[in-house]
Amino acid sequence: MPRIFCIANQKGGVGKTTTSVNLAAGLSRLGQRVLLVDLDPQGNATMGSGVDKRQLETSVYDVLLESASIAEARSRSEKGGYDVLGANRELAGAEVELVALEHRHERLRRALKEAAADYDFVLIDCPPSLSLLTLNGLCSAHGVIVPMQCEYFALEGLTDLVNTIKQVHANLNRDLQLIGLLRVMFDPRITLQTQVSEQLKAHFGDKVFNTVIPRNVRLAEAPSYGLPGVVFDPSAKGAVAFVEFAKEMVERVGTAPAPAAS
Repeated sequence: MPRIFCIANQKGGVGKTTTSVNLAAGLSRLGQRVLLVDLDPQGNATMGSGVDKRQLETSVYDVLLESASIAEARSRSEKGGYDVLGANRELAGAEVELVALEHRHERLRRALKEAAADYDFVLIDCPPSLSLLTLNGLCSAHGVIVPMQCEYFALEGLTDLVNTIKQVHANLNRDLQLIGLLRVMFDPRITLQTQVSEQLKAHFGDKVFNTVIPRNVRLAEAPSYGLPGVVFDPSAKGAVAFVEFAKEMVERVGTAPAPAAS
């Protein structure tokens, strides 16, 4: 049974896709079998993994509409070392088409069940909104990883996201929990960021990951080459931090109780 995690934050531009792609590559480097699911119609996680979204014959759109299985729709990130269930602009139409369908929030969960034996980790890159796509991700997952910048407005958005996780846990997915907060694009020279970081640790305790991802130009450059930062420049500070984060994730999963098969 793979561990399934959503990388989610209702705020845009906080590094969800960077986190998804580099955690997938980092886990792969540690010998884990990984599937990265791109649930964002922009398809950035797909392109950042070296998979051309314009060339996809089948995608996560087909999986959600149950016209293809994950085994039929997945692609391989050769350089990243993991599988990708890619997305492109077709996915934007899935929102409208799903509304009229039965079990519309469970489509991804049912598809992942069929591919469960193939993976140790499934990472789901969610769009920056509480949409039907995000809901499919949350209903499929055992936990949520929240990448966030240490800024004032990020704290406000975090409250909304935690409430959303509680609601989905109560009504749709009893397995779902907040796994942890990942501090990204962190610059210790900025006093406010250090203060917000301390507030997070005071309020959320061990839900704040020990690993901190620094602001790093090489991580930002990597997507334009269709590579995860971990592969593009393994010695860069950001790449090293993401490999450390992957180790921390494996450690946390190893000490956590296994999710019930559902």
